[in-house]
Amino acid sequence: MKFRVARHTSKIDEIIAFYHTLLELEILGSFKNHDNYNGIFLGLKNENWHLEFTVSDEKPNHHPDEDDLLVFYPKSTNDYDKLIANCNANNIFPVEPKNPYWKENGITFIDPDGYRVVISKKLIE
Repeated sequence: MKFRVARHTSKIDEIIAFYHTLLELEILGSFKNHDNYNGIFLGLKNENWHLEFTVSDEKPNHHPDEDDLLVFYPKSTNDYDKLIANCNANNIFPVEPKNPYWKENGITFIDPDGYRVVISKKLIE
């Protein structure tokens, strides 16, 4: 089984900069004018998941809260440090997580749409 998280945005360029440039997800594909939607797929090759972001003439109606999280598990401490440095170097600074678990086990950022993203200190192989 494969897994995709799809979300509509009005900030596609900022989303690409955040997830591709800062978090180093690969651009796996894109599409234009699919029933008035344009979109991009971001993730890691040979994984069973990816993120899809779409844009259209219709504005999103998001209501993210502090418990709406995407959690990323870097493969190494060096990868973790690099992702945190990428964010800080681009004036994307950590925010206090609502869930105390993430205060000890990760660093939380807010993406351009207002959703929280956690970079976990716990490594998964």
